[in-house]
Amino acid sequence: VQLQASGGGLVQAGGSLRLSCTASGITASKYGMAWFRQAPGKERESVAAISRSGGSTSYSDSVKGRFLISRDNAKNKLYLQMNSLVPDDTAVYYCAADWRVNLATSSDSYELWGQGTQVTVSS
Repeated sequence: VQLQASGGGLVQAGGSLRLSCTASGITASKYGMAWFRQAPGKERESVAAISRSGGSTSYSDSVKGRFLISRDNAKNKLYLQMNSLVPDDTAVYYCAADWRVNLATSSDSYELWGQGTQVTVSS
C-alpha cells in the first residue's frame, strides 16, 4: 500500500502548480482523501479534503477560492490544483487517505500518507 505525491516545484507568486497523488495497493474509491502541508517550524495543517465519491470537498480558509481538490477513482489518483500561489503557500505537501473517514480535516484521522512534495513560492 503506497501513496506517491508528485508535482511540486519552484514557482513565482501568482503562478500555479498541480499536485498529483497516486494510490497503489488500495481501491481509492473506498477511501476519504486529503491534502495537508507543513511549512518549516510549523505544524502540519489541513489544506483540502474530498469525499470518497468526489462529490463533496472541504477547504481551509487560507486556500479557499485558490485551490481545487479533485480525484479520479478510475485511475486511483488525487489532485490539487493550486492557483494564485503566494509565498505563505511554501511547504511540503502531503496526500493522505483512510477508509474510515470522509471529508476529515484532522491529520490524526488518516492512516496512509504519501512521502510529500516540496512547493516553494518565490516573491
